Amino acid sequence: MAFNVHWENTVELLAELSSTYLEKTMKRNLMMVGMVVASAFASQAAMADAGMDLAKAKNCLACHAVSTKLVGPAYKDVAAKYAGQKDAEAKLVTKVMKGGSGAWGAIPMPANPQVSDAEAKTLVKWVLAQK
Repeated sequence: MAFNVHWENTVELLAELSSTYLEKTMKRNLMMVGMVVASAFASQAAMADAGMDLAKAKNCLACHAVSTKLVGPAYKDVAAKYAGQKDAEAKLVTKVMKGGSGAWGAIPMPANPQVSDAEAKTLVKWVLAQK
């Protein structure tokens, strides 16, 4: 009989410990998921700010806007045209650096020697992220 009481207490203790452990594990996992999601939003916002700031600094906005066509196409139109193309980023980085013509009409895009390769990649990633 003493063994049964002891066993019952042990089972109750194990059940309580398991429940507490599961609660802590679930809470920790939820917190980790929350941190990952928050980090993703923060990274996206930082990229948006960095892209727009760089577009302003490199004078891209003299010919382009996010939503409307100016001299060149709207960034949203560029993102739509190149969506899903595996080589889009490399193709557009080259256009930013060396210029191009014919893709959006008769007015050519001039070369941008003031833009480094790294800056061009940042700009293109930002442009392709426009919706």
